[in-house]
Amino acid sequence: MSVIKSPLYCLLFITSSLYAQEAKKDSLTAYQLETAQVSGYLTKQALLTTAGSVSVVGQNTLLSQHSASLLPGLNTVPGLRMEERSPGSYRLALRGSLIRSPFGIRNVKVYIDEFPMTDAGGNTYLNLIDPASIAQIEVLKGPDGSIFGPNSGGVLVIKPNGFQREIESKTSLNLAGGSFGFAQQQFSTQHQVNAKYRFSFDQSFTRTDGYRENSALNKKTFQTAHEWNYKPKASLKLFALYSDLNYQTPGGLTLAQYQENPRAARPATATTPSAKQQKAAIDNKTFYGGISHQIQISNKISNTTTVFGSSSKIENPFITNYEFRDEQNLGYRSYFSYESKNSIDWQIQIGTEGQKGWYDIANYDNNGGIAADKQASDKLENWQNFYFARTKMTLANRWTLEGAIGLNQNQIAYKQLYPTASSQKEQINFGTNWMPKIATSYLLAPNLALRGSISSGFSTPTIAEVRSSDNLINTELKPESGYNHEVGLRWEWMNRRFITDFSYYQYQMDNAIIRQLNTDGIEYYQNAGKVKQKGFESSIMGYIITPNTENFIQGLYINSSVTYNHYRFGNYQVEDENYDNNKLTAVPDWVIVHAANLDLAHRIGFNIQHNYTSKIPLNDANTAFSEAYHLVQAKLHWGFKFSTQLQAQVYLGVDNPLNEKYSLGNDINAFGGRYYNAAPTRNFFGGLKLSY
Repeated sequence: MSVIKSPLYCLLFITSSLYAQEAKKDSLTAYQLETAQVSGYLTKQALLTTAGSVSVVGQNTLLSQHSASLLPGLNTVPGLRMEERSPGSYRLALRGSLIRSPFGIRNVKVYIDEFPMTDAGGNTYLNLIDPASIAQIEVLKGPDGSIFGPNSGGVLVIKPNGFQREIESKTSLNLAGGSFGFAQQQFSTQHQVNAKYRFSFDQSFTRTDGYRENSALNKKTFQTAHEWNYKPKASLKLFALYSDLNYQTPGGLTLAQYQENPRAARPATATTPSAKQQKAAIDNKTFYGGISHQIQISNKISNTTTVFGSSSKIENPFITNYEFRDEQNLGYRSYFSYESKNSIDWQIQIGTEGQKGWYDIANYDNNGGIAADKQASDKLENWQNFYFARTKMTLANRWTLEGAIGLNQNQIAYKQLYPTASSQKEQINFGTNWMPKIATSYLLAPNLALRGSISSGFSTPTIAEVRSSDNLINTELKPESGYNHEVGLRWEWMNRRFITDFSYYQYQMDNAIIRQLNTDGIEYYQNAGKVKQKGFESSIMGYIITPNTENFIQGLYINSSVTYNHYRFGNYQVEDENYDNNKLTAVPDWVIVHAANLDLAHRIGFNIQHNYTSKIPLNDANTAFSEAYHLVQAKLHWGFKFSTQLQAQVYLGVDNPLNEKYSLGNDINAFGGRYYNAAPTRNFFGGLKLSY
């Protein structure tokens, strides 16, 4: 299908589920629409008057389709695109950052409440978290290096189970199964022990054989969150996560291979074995934990201090080598906040965040999934620290002004151990960089707000880019930087029955970091001069039929979003090839998502979601494109009670009922045209959830 041409069509269906709040406590299916509160900018504030472009994804949206994946829920956010090359192999792009993501996340900073999840080396292992353990995700779109440190795409703030201000003591068990050997068990318990102490514990096991050869997944997670208000004006938070994740990587296919047998793994060639022969996979065992302390020092001054750390053991047998990574990280974050609510409401935050990472990386020959002769071994250390200050004031309860600035310092030390041992550590210093932001929001009417911002984006190369799988230390990479200019409009109408949001932005990026592959299919990275990113995002959500208990149809909630990306290279040349003004690799022009949630009598519900993604350029030369696709997902559920306390929900879902053939998570700039990672055809899942 060609790109949708009618602007009227887009405006009629523009939306997002992201501002919806959680379900009513006495119902498994009802949605509550109200003014959302966001806390990602250090203090709680109403979404309507927030000066930034923000979306909020509740747990109902995250679990509206498949409970094993974050993709359906997060892909309802305009400007955010999440892919899955194979089960467990996530890629996440926020306003174009996918260009640096062969897999995983680049250019997006991720926090779990007050705890930075993105480590000192720039890695974010989002696939370690089980979707059912997340209460809410705030998506702060656009570069904002002022209070979050280096990023050029945006920030995700994950609110885990257990940290909600008002939690209901409950325990749930979810058992699910489906096509391609899918099986899942999720256990969650949350308790408000007393007025001072609450906690949660989440555990899950997920496995699947996968749609393609060599794409099986086994994942075990354990997560706990505790909050103790040990004094009226002081509290402690503890968060801990352990995940044991193993997923096979089938590798990319050429167009001919994809058309002939999309379920195949990457086959052998005359010079290299197949992905299956090499037992290509990633095994990641990670522990992450931290403690956060918040204290109200006086009526106007408070402090929040967080310490955290992580340890990851990673094995990655690949086509050409077998890699071992031992990663250790320690960090802190602390800020003071001053708030005054006199004739002018204003606040000031001053703080700092720092991390130190230690990375031991060794590569060996891969003999059929067994590590053999050593190829290379390096020790790297990454030190990152930034200081920030932010001020915000509200005049006459109508005009909000915000200014912030960050000072970032980042350097990498490395020492080669093999094949030639270095006598001393070498340094890569990315210098000291200022990251300012100014933003404003003005209430044109009590339910209509106009906003605008100018913010600095700055993103240093990650450890995985400086020391990529070619086993070389790339000392030539430069940080990405640029400024984002943005205007937007939010409108709550029909007595807050609907919320509409529009954003337009222009982001000029210098030294964009681009993934390349050499003749052996091994990745490396290089800077690409300038990238020009212009985008338009729209969303509308609300009730066609408001929640009720009298009628057969007891509620109809809809949300839709439209994202248009006009992303182009500026001056960009690779050897003799000039790519000036080409479309930015891996970024579709259009992404349109519609979703509807229908509630019926007798606790019956039906959720359906449609995702249209236009064709995607697969290489910098724009000589290959993936086909546009329509993805439909649907879920039918029925809730009933065994008693006043014990409830159950039975559900049945279908993914891709149209049996669309599409590639999700393409390998960009792949040597030999091996771009394609086929997504599953029509498949089913079902399960039973018990709640007490």
